[in-house]
Amino acid sequence: MIELTKTGIDGLDEILNGGIVKNSTTLVSGNPGAGKSILCLQFIYNGVEQFDEKGIYLTFEEDEEDLREAAESIGFDKWGEYVDNGDIKVYDKKVLLRENDFSSSLELLLDDFEDNDYDRVVLDSLAMFELFFENEQEKRTYLLKFTDILSENDLTTLMTNEQGAVFPETEIGLENYLTDGNIYLIQTPTESGVNRYVWVAKMRKQDIETDIFPMEISQGGIRVHQNASAFSMMSEDDNPL
Repeated sequence: MIELTKTGIDGLDEILNGGIVKNSTTLVSGNPGAGKSILCLQFIYNGVEQFDEKGIYLTFEEDEEDLREAAESIGFDKWGEYVDNGDIKVYDKKVLLRENDFSSSLELLLDDFEDNDYDRVVLDSLAMFELFFENEQEKRTYLLKFTDILSENDLTTLMTNEQGAVFPETEIGLENYLTDGNIYLIQTPTESGVNRYVWVAKMRKQDIETDIFPMEISQGGIRVHQNASAFSMMSEDDNPL
């Protein structure tokens, strides 16, 4: 029986057929402004708020106060309270980049990773994580090591990845093959703004809905709608742009 970790995000658990596989690492990719960080904040916040699961948030791009303001601005009003009482542990860029060495940063994290109190982890973002390494081989080795440590300690993890292209089929990196699941957040311009979509491209060990589903970002975070979009990302002929 495969154990699942619910995201608590409206509509997303339904297309995942119950949630993300427990102890897995899922890559959340999208171009700037697509909602990657919001999804990850929501994943950690919902873990505490809805499922009594504590979380660790690693951010190489924000400091702790900025992250708190971002969470509260989207409607996660108890974020600060959960950080203060230890339900959410934040490691921000000031801490993670202090030594400019991944091994040193990992040493800081191991005690919390090995503490059975925590269930969920976010790494935001993989692009900044990669700055620690000089070449692709070193990056791959440490990414595998890192994901193995997370899985061994029963942690369900989301990692964000910056995607330059609107459609992910044009830009597939090595990290997509090293993770257990791939979720793409897509935004396409319209005359009145943008349309937003989510595509779950891969989830090892479970059946998933692989259509593209419309989503929205509003107060309270992300909501995924169940009516699949009319176009398919897998065919250039159907590209709405």
